[in-house]
Amino acid sequence: MKKEITLSYFFLFISIQVFGNQKEETKDLPNIILINVDDMGWRDTGFMGSQFYETPNLDMLASKGMIFNQAYAAAANCAPSRACMMSGENTPRHGVYTVANSDRGKSENRKLVPIVNKETIADHHLLFSELLQQNGYITCHSGKWHISKDPLTKGFDVNIGGSHAGNPGSYYPPYRNVPSLQAENNAYLTDLVMNKTLDFIANNQKQPFFLNYSPYAVHTPIQPVTSLLDKYLGKSPSNGQNDAKYATMVENLDRNIGRLINLLHEKQLFDNTFIFFVTDNGGLFKVTKQRPLRAGKGSYYEGGIRIPAFAVWPGKIRPGQGSEIPISNLDIFPTLLELTGIAQPENKNLDGISLLPLLTEDKNLPKRPLFWHFPIYLEGGNGESQDPVFRTRPGSAIRYGDWKLIQYFENNTIELYNLKKDISESNNLVNERPDKAEELLTLLENWREKTNAPLPKTLNPDFIAKKRSN
Repeated sequence: MKKEITLSYFFLFISIQVFGNQKEETKDLPNIILINVDDMGWRDTGFMGSQFYETPNLDMLASKGMIFNQAYAAAANCAPSRACMMSGENTPRHGVYTVANSDRGKSENRKLVPIVNKETIADHHLLFSELLQQNGYITCHSGKWHISKDPLTKGFDVNIGGSHAGNPGSYYPPYRNVPSLQAENNAYLTDLVMNKTLDFIANNQKQPFFLNYSPYAVHTPIQPVTSLLDKYLGKSPSNGQNDAKYATMVENLDRNIGRLINLLHEKQLFDNTFIFFVTDNGGLFKVTKQRPLRAGKGSYYEGGIRIPAFAVWPGKIRPGQGSEIPISNLDIFPTLLELTGIAQPENKNLDGISLLPLLTEDKNLPKRPLFWHFPIYLEGGNGESQDPVFRTRPGSAIRYGDWKLIQYFENNTIELYNLKKDISESNNLVNERPDKAEELLTLLENWREKTNAPLPKTLNPDFIAKKRSN
């Protein structure tokens, strides 16, 4: 009996040492909230200049930190962008290039056989949610996940509605593609997801938390919040933005983010919370325009990859700032590592850089190129995409300084733009500036070699047969 008591005290002592030390080590860590909105374009908020959509809560929040006017997603549609952001690795490293299959559109229109797409990010690609969970954070995913079957196997303690689904079947119950969430009082899905998110925060204040708030909104289906619809039906269009149904979804999302910020203040958590706001790609062209940017979601013109973004951290990030330095959602992973003091694991590739020196010390970031690689097809072209058939054909892109180059693989077509003078990408300067085109193309080719980026080279016989018959 004496031996059992002695052992009990021993294990109690060990527990106090282990968990007591862990609490001591994590008590000064900030809470982290990553807000990643689906399909919200660069111009779809008030703080980025929209005169049609109303986002007062986001505008107020953005004013408390640094707004990035030249922020980019690492891919032009949702699954690859999320895979890049969560892993910190660009598309050639993980092979998630699009949603579902890579041979999108009619075979007769595809000159090349595209690279096979991976629909799920492999387990050996460590996500920053896993590192945060391993280092004292309680973690919650809320909303759309899309890069694996279950976020609970990817570093999250709590999952609110996340699965491999890329959109809800409906924002009204039953939500169809979100079977894990049951309707409460006929709630609109965006409201229900926030209800449960607020419960998570209210019930978890004894250790730092990481919240990956990634609502399904404002992805299709475009289903209005009916109480707001008349307001926007009577509002004058502005700069290519006029979809009243979509506008109600934007405002309702903003209202829910306001609820989140109010709870942080109520629980006295706001001052110790780092908030990073991004979207996963540009806006859907048939729904919302991003003037003066060209095209939209799925395109590697600016309208498809440039996104709204800001960071807030009271007392650490000076409010009221705007930055013109190009950044990428690939930078979030290394930023969180430096923020928390977590060491970068060995053999972990990170393709971004920490933004913390810029955010907290007003230091410039090193000049660096940003890269995109899309060796597949994505149908749904429009008047501003590369052609009316595809939003993009297989290719790669690079931005370096004020210059951007796009290379398409079917015919080795090159486009070169000076974004400082031509943000609309309307004047291809490849013939006027062959020196600059060669400089950027060399950087792009070297990067593809470094990352083992696959190139589609096999001709599609369906395409060739059609061409020969003409």
